[in-house]
Amino acid sequence: MEPSQQSVTVVVKGYPRLSETFIAQEIYALQCRGLRMRIASLRRPTDPASHPVHAEIHAPILYLPEYLYEDPRRVLSAWRWCRRRKGYRVARNAWLSDLSKDPTPNRVRRFGQALVLSAELPDDVGFLYAHFLHTPASVTRYASLMSQIPWACSAHAKDIWTTPEWEKRQKLRECRWLVTCTAANLDHLRSISDDPGKASLVYHGLDFGRFDDPGPPVESVVSSGHAAGPVEIVSVGRAVEKKGYGDLLEALSRLPRDLDWRLVHIGGGALINRLRSAAGTLGISDRIQWRGPQPHDEVLRAYRAADIFVLSCRVAEDGDRDGLPNVLLEAQSQRLPCVSTRISGIPELVEDGVTGLLVAHKDPDSLARALQSLVENPELRKRLGQAGFERVRERFSLTKGIDTLVRMFPESVLPVEDRILRTA
Repeated sequence: MEPSQQSVTVVVKGYPRLSETFIAQEIYALQCRGLRMRIASLRRPTDPASHPVHAEIHAPILYLPEYLYEDPRRVLSAWRWCRRRKGYRVARNAWLSDLSKDPTPNRVRRFGQALVLSAELPDDVGFLYAHFLHTPASVTRYASLMSQIPWACSAHAKDIWTTPEWEKRQKLRECRWLVTCTAANLDHLRSISDDPGKASLVYHGLDFGRFDDPGPPVESVVSSGHAAGPVEIVSVGRAVEKKGYGDLLEALSRLPRDLDWRLVHIGGGALINRLRSAAGTLGISDRIQWRGPQPHDEVLRAYRAADIFVLSCRVAEDGDRDGLPNVLLEAQSQRLPCVSTRISGIPELVEDGVTGLLVAHKDPDSLARALQSLVENPELRKRLGQAGFERVRERFSLTKGIDTLVRMFPESVLPVEDRILRTA
């Protein structure tokens, strides 16, 4: 008789979040492959909208107390329950060791959230899977030590580059496996791991069913841009330092005054007001639309209305940086020529002069030249857009990544038919 299928608890920073739709797409794809899942979220949602995929995910959601003082009874009850468990002492000692190196309120909060997670896990959970190597992986690691349930991690961008090396090494030692979304990330993680084979590359990829082929550009648009207006440049991303929007505004201000263009920005972020003010100072505010966060359908509509996509990523002062932004994949899926920077995994998608244009980060002059070349040359836009479309379809399908990911999970959480195929 086959043992019953256990479930997986996926630990995330916040759910649902528009800026982390790639996580939701992965959860939905795993759900379609027959995995039984629950979601444990460290924060409650704050976005005004959600992505259609969120409505298709059936996993129940456990919201952990974001701040321990907001629900002290729940935390105390969890501590009383966990302290009787076999793994509690090991988890507490691991946490105290970490706290001695990182004596911060956040480190205390991580342990409190792990107590609640461990105490409230259903009996059928057989595996823990964290998205992000920093806080979610810490909570998952402590809960794993307490519950003695194995865990794994998906590492992305900021979580890799802002986590201390001692902590990354420790988590790499203790997790069953780790996946990351760029070869650049993979090289770094393998270089500091005692077991380099534990880390693997899994691109996020796109569910192309949600990004239909828009078809070849209309010839009249290709030959002269939008007949009724300027060449439209679109950028989708949060207004935070690593997205480089200050560099983009500087670049746009250096374009020839007689060049006819317009920028559409989609996304929220703490720097929006500062960027609006900077655009006014640079004398280009009348050419920019700030649309704020938008649902999936509106983002897709913006891609299809645009001529060029730009994302001027940079390495932030604290080391934070993007991995391989999904919005670049999305834009290429709509045959948009992309301009971006040579950091992290972006060159794994965008090949300069072949599937898009790349410049050095923090270099507004080079960015301005790249944008000018595309604004002035419709045929170049067409060629790069088509080449990017073909590359993203060939190499960055969500299905390929999910096939790899499913093989990593233990048999106990797979449907019976997959267990049979694995042992055949």
